[in-house]
Amino acid sequence: MSIHPVSSPPAPRWRRRGFLAVLLAIPAGAAGVTSGVLGLLWANAVIDTAGRTDFVRPLAIPPLATSRVENGRRVFDLRAIEGTRDFGLGDRQTATWGFNGSYLGPTLRAKRGEQIQINVSNELGEKTTVHWHGHHLPAAMDGNPHQLVEPGETWSPAWQIDQPAATTWYHPHLHGSTAAHVYRGLAGMFILDDADSATLGLPFTYGVDDIPLIVQDKSFDTDGQLHDGDPTFSPVGFLGDTIVTNGTTNAYHDVTTELVRLRILNGSNARLYDFGMHDDRGFSLIGTDGGLLPAPYRTNRVRLSPGERAEIVVRLRAGEDAVLRSYPPDLGTDFWNERFAGGDDTFDILQLRAADSLASSPALPERLADPPDLDAADAKKTRTFRLGGSNINGKKMDMSRIDEAVEVDTAEIWEVTNPGNTPHNFHVHDVQFTVLDIDGRRPAPELSGWKDTIYVEPGTTARLILRFSDYTDPDIPYMFHCHVLRHEDRGMMGQFLVLRKGQGPGRPPAAEHDHQGSGGGLLPDRPPAGAGIRVRR
Repeated sequence: MSIHPVSSPPAPRWRRRGFLAVLLAIPAGAAGVTSGVLGLLWANAVIDTAGRTDFVRPLAIPPLATSRVENGRRVFDLRAIEGTRDFGLGDRQTATWGFNGSYLGPTLRAKRGEQIQINVSNELGEKTTVHWHGHHLPAAMDGNPHQLVEPGETWSPAWQIDQPAATTWYHPHLHGSTAAHVYRGLAGMFILDDADSATLGLPFTYGVDDIPLIVQDKSFDTDGQLHDGDPTFSPVGFLGDTIVTNGTTNAYHDVTTELVRLRILNGSNARLYDFGMHDDRGFSLIGTDGGLLPAPYRTNRVRLSPGERAEIVVRLRAGEDAVLRSYPPDLGTDFWNERFAGGDDTFDILQLRAADSLASSPALPERLADPPDLDAADAKKTRTFRLGGSNINGKKMDMSRIDEAVEVDTAEIWEVTNPGNTPHNFHVHDVQFTVLDIDGRRPAPELSGWKDTIYVEPGTTARLILRFSDYTDPDIPYMFHCHVLRHEDRGMMGQFLVLRKGQGPGRPPAAEHDHQGSGGGLLPDRPPAGAGIRVRR
């Protein structure tokens, strides 16, 4: 039996919404009542769907995006549109947004070396952006908050794919509204291929033994519409009580091969997941954000914070049903934040139904890719970043301010510290980094490959090494930020330039959309050249 009947919308979780007002209304002397309410909130602040989900809806596989070749470029078209989605709530249709469809977008796929162009048309009633998360590309093509796409307009970034095979993705990056746009459905996967990975014999047939999984959490009101209110006491913002995978609730997928490759994207606004199988069987982790690991890593868990990706290969037996499950993720924080940030929650994600006869799959190779070649001794500079409140290094995002300026063709060490108890992660645009250490300790094997997003546990420091190459721009910055989207929207983000040696910073483009954390409204007009720009070099 599903935790929520398929024929009716999930019951609102009163325990997680609006009860702060109830607590504030309790007389100061009513200590017993207060403790009782707190106890009830505490006891009911856990969601557990393990073993209680009816897998009755076939997993939707996002279609591969169509493309054409024009003047030597592979051209894709994406239309941001409004629509409605059937989430299995009886006869209720949910208002959503999507690319080329009502919810999510098609899977883009391109090869290393290809020149690509993506025409992004905005058919919504408000401005948006589209960021190519995990891509190495010029800052003007990045799709960050400076590259607004107004309603009725089309933005056409173009660049050459020059990075290893990887599972990347695309999503809005509108300053102050990223959470809302992603939550409504604007996101999609972007798969990169290269010649080396094609020779490895990995599961590769899209939708058959190579399955994209965009995992998100949602909540619905009694009318079947998306609810996005923050749960009581949540330090990370919205946490949903219903899992949707590729836009499908209570999803199952029919498997016809012995090995199946799952490309898992944590597409949630704030929730962390700790993925494993229902019976704790082992699987092979073969890739993370920036591509394949040096070798398959046998494990039975992989923790992903928002924006992170993992590629795992699971072996199935003929005729069996196996469930991909998220176990309570260890957030590394205190018991209060652990509970109210979702650290005690368990979700069944997807049922894999193996056919009675399975096609054989070749064994995984012992070697997958060259290990990252960055060395701490090559770093030209070390920078420090402290994540706290809604700021980085004590500053909230300012579209007119450049926070860092780095020199092209150099490597740097970035020390990222989370000194408090609130869960945060850290994403850097344009580059893939490697993890040198966590609090001086060698990183776990799952962090041995290229990364662009990392969870920074409370009370820890992650030392990252990054190399900045190819693209420079004195005016248009890249971003670094927490990818917990409420934190990002409220100002936990900064800007950096990549400059030629000896080049000075210019000025960022005019900013017309401020973050919620500054009270909304328009930012001041762009300052005169060089005025008001504060740069750490």
